[in-house]
Amino acid sequence: MILAEKITEERKKNGWSQEELAEQLSVSRQAVSKWESAQSMPDLQKLLRLAEIFGVSTDYLLKDELKSETGTEILKYAAEQSSVRNVSMEEANAFMEWRRKTAPTLAGAVALCIISPALLIFLAGLSDSHIGNVSENMATGAGISVLLLMVAAAVVIFVSYSIHGQQYEYLENERIETAYGVTGLVQERKRGYESTFTRGITAGVTFCILAVIPMFAAIAFGQPDYIITATVSILLLLVAIGVFFIVRVRTINGSYVMLLQEGEYTPEEKRYKKKAEIFITVYWCIATAIYLAWSFQTGDWNKTWILWAVAGVLFGAVKAVMRVRMKEK
Repeated sequence: MILAEKITEERKKNGWSQEELAEQLSVSRQAVSKWESAQSMPDLQKLLRLAEIFGVSTDYLLKDELKSETGTEILKYAAEQSSVRNVSMEEANAFMEWRRKTAPTLAGAVALCIISPALLIFLAGLSDSHIGNVSENMATGAGISVLLLMVAAAVVIFVSYSIHGQQYEYLENERIETAYGVTGLVQERKRGYESTFTRGITAGVTFCILAVIPMFAAIAFGQPDYIITATVSILLLLVAIGVFFIVRVRTINGSYVMLLQEGEYTPEEKRYKKKAEIFITVYWCIATAIYLAWSFQTGDWNKTWILWAVAGVLFGAVKAVMRVRMKEK
């Protein structure tokens, strides 16, 4: 249905004559007649006024493929428009600066979690080999104490980060619309950060790959068990360093991606994440519970860490299946 037909239909639906509609628009009856016969088109101001008095959207009037809107559809359209959050230049700059300053601290907290069992594993190896008069109780007590202190410090950082970041949660979860000039500014900063981002990711991945070399070398040269156990601690240290680099640059680059609504922050991805949020929380809570139960029951802290690698691989596979199922629905 074209614009001329829609004007005629809406006018008749409201029980107005051409003259009555013309009076409301401050135009002549002949002008309305020409609109309805498709001899001419109303200007922008008249289109806005027509949409207002008919109680429809301008999209409905201008787009031929849209059907007549009911009151429910109009309300839905208005709700969709109002659900979009506007982001000013000041908000965008404040968010990018906050992410830049907190990135090293957040990355350090993640690294603390990874390296937290390193001392426990190292002391357990010494205890099993009866080296340095390190008893099993001493190894367990000192190792777990350091582990808990590191995890506690990391949790404090995560909680603080979460509290201060609540004001920006809408950027991650809601549809946004940036003010004039914001998109250009963010794109420029993102381009300027690309080389640093690439170096950080490359360094992080390199550390993670090289982390296994000491352990494999110790096994290949037939080193004693305590040496092999010590290399596991070195592995965790190198992985922690690698993850620090990755998390730091991703946190900063992520601020640009969020504001530009790219990658995992497109409107479609935000809808998916809302649906998957409960599953992700339950999954990692179960993984943590299994890890702690297995570790405390067996005391094999130098072996149970492998659970996190398995959980990570399975998580990616389960998420992929879940995404396909959601799209099918």
